[in-house]
Amino acid sequence: MADDKNAGFTKREALFYHETIRPGKIEIVASKPMATQRDLALAYSPGVAVPVQAIADDPANAAKYTARSNLVAVISNGTAILGMGNLGALASKPVMEGKAVLFKRFADVDSIDIELDTEDPDKFIEAVALMEPSFGGINLEDIAAPECFIIEQALRERMNIPIMHDDQHGTAIIAAAGLINACHLTGRDFKNVKMVVNGAGASALACTALIKSIGVPHDNVTVCDRSGPIYPGRENVDQWKSAHAVETEARTLEEALDGADIFLGLSAAGALKPEWVKKMADRPIIFAMANPDPEITPDDAKAVRPDAIIATGRSDFPNQVNNVLGFPFIFRGALDVQATAINEEMKVAAAHSIAELARRQVPEEVAAAYGKNHKFGTDYIIPAPFDPRLMEVVSSAVAKAAMDSGVALAPIEDFEAYRLSLKARLNPTTSVLTNTYEIAKANPKRVVFAEAEEEVVLRAAIQFRDFGYGTPVLVGRTKAIADKMHMLGVEDHRDFEIQNSKDSEHVPAMVDYLYKRLQRKGYTQRDVGRMVNQERNVFAALLVALGHGDAMISGVTRTFAQTAREVNLVLDSKADALPFGIHMMIGKNHTTFLADTTINERPSAEELAHIARETAAVARRMGHEPRVAFLSYSTFGNPSGKWLDNIRGAVAILDKEDPGFEYEGEMAPDAALNPKVMELYPFNRLSGPANVLVMPGLQSANLSAKILRELGGDDTIGPMLIGMEKPVQIVPMTAIAPDVLTLAVLAAAGVVG
Repeated sequence: MADDKNAGFTKREALFYHETIRPGKIEIVASKPMATQRDLALAYSPGVAVPVQAIADDPANAAKYTARSNLVAVISNGTAILGMGNLGALASKPVMEGKAVLFKRFADVDSIDIELDTEDPDKFIEAVALMEPSFGGINLEDIAAPECFIIEQALRERMNIPIMHDDQHGTAIIAAAGLINACHLTGRDFKNVKMVVNGAGASALACTALIKSIGVPHDNVTVCDRSGPIYPGRENVDQWKSAHAVETEARTLEEALDGADIFLGLSAAGALKPEWVKKMADRPIIFAMANPDPEITPDDAKAVRPDAIIATGRSDFPNQVNNVLGFPFIFRGALDVQATAINEEMKVAAAHSIAELARRQVPEEVAAAYGKNHKFGTDYIIPAPFDPRLMEVVSSAVAKAAMDSGVALAPIEDFEAYRLSLKARLNPTTSVLTNTYEIAKANPKRVVFAEAEEEVVLRAAIQFRDFGYGTPVLVGRTKAIADKMHMLGVEDHRDFEIQNSKDSEHVPAMVDYLYKRLQRKGYTQRDVGRMVNQERNVFAALLVALGHGDAMISGVTRTFAQTAREVNLVLDSKADALPFGIHMMIGKNHTTFLADTTINERPSAEELAHIARETAAVARRMGHEPRVAFLSYSTFGNPSGKWLDNIRGAVAILDKEDPGFEYEGEMAPDAALNPKVMELYPFNRLSGPANVLVMPGLQSANLSAKILRELGGDDTIGPMLIGMEKPVQIVPMTAIAPDVLTLAVLAAAGVVG
């Protein structure tokens, strides 16, 4: 496999991603306490005997006492891995682990990958069927046709849990949703459209079957394989293809496309010629979904038919047919009602719900990620994969269809409560962070990496450029950076901009600029020249100050305080702003913001109020409704003490101005975070546990952030520096490349700073 420059990575980077921290992409984490002997006795012998007997008495109890009802197996034999072919079961494991991660990331479905080393359908079927007691559902993946048809059908007949071959039905559901909206925009009725399908593999035939279920008549669909249209009596046609045979005089794809309303391709790059597109009906609908390169590019199709609506499987074109829009939420809904199958009614409901979601007004966070014209139309017929509403809309539609079609063993009684629970199941920060990366892509910036000789920083800078977030400006010695780049697999370091203070053309202007700033603060021109030439943080900050960069990132070689001092020699805070730091603690379904964790040792009442306002604004930009708690050792005067006036003063300041968010204080952490403790204070103004914690001083803030980072189970982003005139971020000295990249993207996208 060659380095994929379109995807934005080298082979070395891909391998490093999969091996760093710990090999692979998944791990098992206990969901119950395991600290004491009593915990272990309950988890295993003898306490485990009680749920064992309860399940033996009533198998339905397995959903109450085990993880089975939220556990999906992703199973493959590696006979059709992505677009790479039959590479074997073991080689498929990275893909199956990735699918498991997507289940968790998008729908909070626990998933485990299983790779079966057999190409014998009967052995595969027997192995999977015997695992039914372990799992709530089975996601089949990357299995070649026609074996995938045989395997899925047999398992659906034998097993009483949801079974889905995602390569078939996932693609079909998203494609069907897109076609529903494309027909809506062009005023077409499914009953009257003429459709041509090119490709007769598993995905293509599943798409054909589902689209017929939604309303396109059988005789209106011509399926073509490498030998042309499939018609009754044609030789070398298996039973799965022959099910879609229709009478037609066409003997080539070109002939079949004459006057066609819809082209749906799951075949090969370049299979659809521009001159054939000319022969299609007015406002043709073209779904060119060959992977990785479509049957025709949108540009080539638009060149001959500007009125066409076009979808592909690629993220760099509008209207991406992406399975991640479907499978996590389809299984989420199926698991939540303990469905015994994923039937046609559930797939149709999923397609309609996805189509309907795209027609709604696009929420701000999704619109920002898409850039201009982010509303339902020819370039937006399919929702973005990170639309936070997918969980609620698709899962609930699938659950209801399962109930209505009689395959739900545990029907939902309060559907409104269920929809609310779906909203709360995931942390909105994860979606917003995904959106932030898209914002950076849409508005690429120049980010100065001040310590580019460090491997951690250089990896992040390379990814920043290769993923399309902007242009990295690398500060350091040219040869040292070039040598490190060669080690990291970069063929030519001249593809990157390197700024070396020893030979940069900007140095004279930098010295002049900085001397004017510092000449009345005890610095000579020689002092300034020495700093520009020798202090990388000073040199990097000057690149930003003079407009040669839009943002700056540093911190891995020096402490936060030292780095900040050097940056402050060049850059000021924003007008009427107070620089401070935020740590963001991200859990599965919560995010907590801690401030100020980096700069202000004992903030005044006015400064605490400012920190609260600005941190609440960051929380809002991350998708959260802020609930601010001013923390203290005292909860509403108990115990009393002499260090409370500034906290009470900050609350009084906010009382006078109605800042537009909930706030309360002074409060001990348990009174701010524990609902049971909060009940002891019925006058408390917070509607729920606080998610913004404003600390009384730097010692408590910094200690808390570092303790939580080392001992807690949450991911940590930060410290994020707020309030500088130019976007500057200072990473911890212990940062790894993903940490550096995240803060660089946040700075470039303007989410923090």
